[in-house]
Amino acid sequence: MRYFAKSAGRLAKNDPIDAEMIAWFGETFSPQAEPIHDPERLALDQLVTARRRLVGLATQLAQLAEHRQPPVVEQAQRAIARTIKTHLARVESAIDAKIGANPGFVARAAIVRSVPGLGPHFAAGAIAWLPELGRISNKAAAALVGVAPYDDDSGGHQGERRINGGRREIRDLLYMATLAAAGRHNPVIKAYYQRLRAKGKKAKVALVACMRKLIVILNTMLARGQSWNPPALIVGAALA
Repeated sequence: MRYFAKSAGRLAKNDPIDAEMIAWFGETFSPQAEPIHDPERLALDQLVTARRRLVGLATQLAQLAEHRQPPVVEQAQRAIARTIKTHLARVESAIDAKIGANPGFVARAAIVRSVPGLGPHFAAGAIAWLPELGRISNKAAAALVGVAPYDDDSGGHQGERRINGGRREIRDLLYMATLAAAGRHNPVIKAYYQRLRAKGKKAKVALVACMRKLIVILNTMLARGQSWNPPALIVGAALA
């Protein structure tokens, strides 16, 4: 419950706040939305997490390589980079195999990947790290990812609404996917981003709004078992 409260930006703790959080949690998450213990998903989680760490190591190594190093150090860095690349390919193959061997994963991945801008890595992350998607409310989905805006008001002060909490791993994947979608790959998200910018929204604010809309669309698609189809009611409902 404390993690749910933190994801909502409620860092303080006392009896009234606890009671409010319990009521809100029960209102937001139905019993049917609770993640089911699934060894196959947990195994996929381990693989996807391992890939994330390998990518992180590769990124750190690339950053080090931007600076001139002694020849022996550069040689070591190139050798390590080749090793990481080899093992990254093996882990990605294992992820593909794990998803391909599970009909439920295959169906979810197909729906996710039907969205322009969302590739195999995001699909794997969504299956592993956000199994509730499609079985919870849109508000809950946004909160779990950490893209739901929360008020920062006190008395007469009205602060800027901010996002807080959520699952960083899937949010990072969604951020990169949304950058691609808003930039060129997804005409619906791109148009939404441009409308927000035309209204004077800051680039980062508009991008977070696109992230929220994209996760809402995905949540609706998975709930309906429906692939991407802009003319359908799904887009009209999700982007209203």
